[in-house]
Amino acid sequence: MDLFPLVRPALRFIEPERAHRLTILGLKLGLAPRDVAPNPSSLGIDLWGLHFPNPLGIAAGFDKNGEVPDAMLKLGLGFAEVGTVTPRPQPGNPRPRIFRLTEERAVINRLGFNNEGHAALKRRLIARRARSGIVGVNIGANKDAADRIADYEAGIAAFEGLASYFTVNISSPNTPGLRALQNKAELETLVARVMKARQGRTPILLKIAPDLTDEELADIAEVARDQSLDGLIVSNTTIRREGLVSGPLANETGGLSGQPLFALSTEVLRTMYRLTGGKIPIVGVGGVASGADAYAKIRAGASLVQLYTALTFDGPTLVSRIKRELALLLAADGIEHLRDAVGLDAQ
Repeated sequence: MDLFPLVRPALRFIEPERAHRLTILGLKLGLAPRDVAPNPSSLGIDLWGLHFPNPLGIAAGFDKNGEVPDAMLKLGLGFAEVGTVTPRPQPGNPRPRIFRLTEERAVINRLGFNNEGHAALKRRLIARRARSGIVGVNIGANKDAADRIADYEAGIAAFEGLASYFTVNISSPNTPGLRALQNKAELETLVARVMKARQGRTPILLKIAPDLTDEELADIAEVARDQSLDGLIVSNTTIRREGLVSGPLANETGGLSGQPLFALSTEVLRTMYRLTGGKIPIVGVGGVASGADAYAKIRAGASLVQLYTALTFDGPTLVSRIKRELALLLAADGIEHLRDAVGLDAQ
């Protein structure tokens, strides 16, 4: 039973961060619909030695402390990503730090990597080890770290053997100076050290910002190719504010997600697919709220697609709806397998 339509009006009157906490609690208590329908065979895809039953995942930021990855998978998602997690617990930026832009179906956040740290997340992942399902870990650096790259190395060491894949998050706009790690020289050092820290074969993905210049994107693609990164996530939130109409809230500092991010993030995705020659799998994220949105990301070059903000507006049944719509769109174009649609519009 989907209770979201009943509670949605009340949630909109609750401070956003408190509403999110209530959502996590509801998921922990099992108060969310379970998608028991089989995934359409056309939606399955194999990457990095993993089989994704469908390409939809929950983006990092929703479940920072790994409290509900299995509950999210039961909604019908093909994978879940937890984090961003830092070595030491940190409170993040002062509240309020999440702002709903209802007219734009968007959110601005300046959370600042608030999380319980490696030890707490590791305990939870160890406890779920026997359960199936793809769960990636998004790793970050503490705000006051003397050596931020060492924090990423520590993340690899902490969760190797527990994470299905790693996401190296250097693109949040809410930790001062973090995005500088996307500059070519710093990125080369970061990627080299992170890849060396990996003892096994757990895939390592790099999450980038949508606000980069063409030259910066070309540099990232070159580093990704040269150092054999396993994948890219395109993109994080944006600091741009063009076209927003939600009054004072639109001017709040932080990263913007949701519908206004869709076009920008999809264009950056298309550019990165071209720059990497389609040789590096890409996860598309930013403004996905329908099967058509997911299909556009895939045709632009994404092998997988993540969502988050749209769930806050449409509720958990959005997952099954997107899967149905995506399967119908593939069939309408005569495409039997999702992999055959990847990058069709990026040529």
